[in-house]
Amino acid sequence: MVTLDVRPQLLDALSALRDRVAAARFPLPLAGAPRARANRDELLAQLNDYLVPRLRDPEAPLLAVIGGSTGAGKSTLVNSLVGRRVSEAGVLRPTTRTPVLVCHPEDHHWFSGMRVLPDLTRVWMPHQEPGDDLPAPVERGERVLRVETVDTLPRGIALLDAPDVDSLVADNRVLAAELISAADIWVMVTTAARYADAVPWHLLRTAKEHRATLVTVLDRVPHQMVSEVSRQYGALLTKAGLGEVPRFTVPELPESAWGGGLLPASAVAPLRTWLVHQTQDSGARRQAMARTAHGVLDSLKVRMPELASAAAAQYAAALRLTAAVDGAYDREHARVQGRLQAGAVLAGDALKRWRAYPLDCTAGELLDSLVESLGALMLCTVTAADERVDEAWRREPGAGVAELTDRDPTLESPEHRIGVAVRRWRRVLEEYAEEEVRHLDKSAAPDAEAVAALVATTLLGGRRASAAGEQLADRIGAQGALRLRERGGHLLTELLDETLHTERERRLAPLDALDVHPEPQSELIAALSVLQKER
Repeated sequence: MVTLDVRPQLLDALSALRDRVAAARFPLPLAGAPRARANRDELLAQLNDYLVPRLRDPEAPLLAVIGGSTGAGKSTLVNSLVGRRVSEAGVLRPTTRTPVLVCHPEDHHWFSGMRVLPDLTRVWMPHQEPGDDLPAPVERGERVLRVETVDTLPRGIALLDAPDVDSLVADNRVLAAELISAADIWVMVTTAARYADAVPWHLLRTAKEHRATLVTVLDRVPHQMVSEVSRQYGALLTKAGLGEVPRFTVPELPESAWGGGLLPASAVAPLRTWLVHQTQDSGARRQAMARTAHGVLDSLKVRMPELASAAAAQYAAALRLTAAVDGAYDREHARVQGRLQAGAVLAGDALKRWRAYPLDCTAGELLDSLVESLGALMLCTVTAADERVDEAWRREPGAGVAELTDRDPTLESPEHRIGVAVRRWRRVLEEYAEEEVRHLDKSAAPDAEAVAALVATTLLGGRRASAAGEQLADRIGAQGALRLRERGGHLLTELLDETLHTERERRLAPLDALDVHPEPQSELIAALSVLQKER
């Protein structure tokens, strides 16, 4: 007989694994990211809603979740099993908007708290006498679970009427999947008209993969077709490797067709007897509970490495994206350094100003044109680097160019940032010039702005500005000119390095905000290893 291992060490290892799964993120839009996120959410739901609470409280009642497609008759089936209308049934779809859990009054405490399905707020409805109308569905922003108690249901088992697994409402589909993940027993309901639909079979295959305790109900089968439909459905189950799954057939009756009443007790008696047996027979109960729990535990050997592999793919993609940015900016950094040394700034209007200086151009005008030309060169450098990044990222599926390159319209533009930086460089250069001039004989000291203009021309003009260096030495002496050129050169290097670093970090900021690191891969594998050791 399979039993549950409830040692504290196993629970601790399982809790640690759950934390690692919860921390895993797959933000980059890689091909496998949506599947990884879905697998992470599904696994986390099973750990939180079923496995951890089941191992902590193995004596808690079994939870049988009634799931299936739209219009399969789940609510009518639940009502008929308990002999009272506890879940709304009808012809409008989807009928079940708020899931309903039904249990014996003495089992109420197991489900009134947050032991299972902790993300659902519990609500209770007033006791309904036979024949009374059900209260209106709860309409509220938060997700809720309605808990009903009936003494017609034996102690030790609870039924949960879940939303449609193929509901047109996305939130209903998500909730249905979460509820099924919380089940000790999956009761999958389909109809004679829809038993070959894809969605129920996907759930059946998932149950098989997880080795869950499963039972199927073929509902609303016309009397004259019971044998043929049952045979065909059984053949499909056998072909899918599910031939040993308990299978029940419910005939089509007026009550099931309109969804307004209860089916005769005889129509659901075999299913009810099977469910009661799982509860009252200690061996069957342990087997049903342990089979599902061990199925989830065993599935971790495949699911955890899959999550770890997806986490590794995320980190590898993040490295490639980062490398593309670094490579583009490093290349443009080297390129602009060469252009500065070649005197690329002293061109166009700046060159005209220099040739007109000092007769038809003031020192301030020359500085203005040099600063504008330097800013334009640096902006072209940043633009070229970003274009290289865009080109590289278009070849990288993890980039999600629309997501990672969107600029926040509230932030300053590169033109503004670079403009501020070069104007600051000018002000500091002028301060250096003022310091140098201050030490000269006041009667023969040149104008500080003129000295700053000559230093800037010397630094930015290359060979075409050799005359500027000579004029600077004539005005403040060879030693002073050398000091200013060295200090101004260091200042120019800092300007270039800091500006490109700032723009590089700006480009990497959206990627850095995704917080993709290598640790999740190793942490997921390590958590699985510890759990396997404790098992």
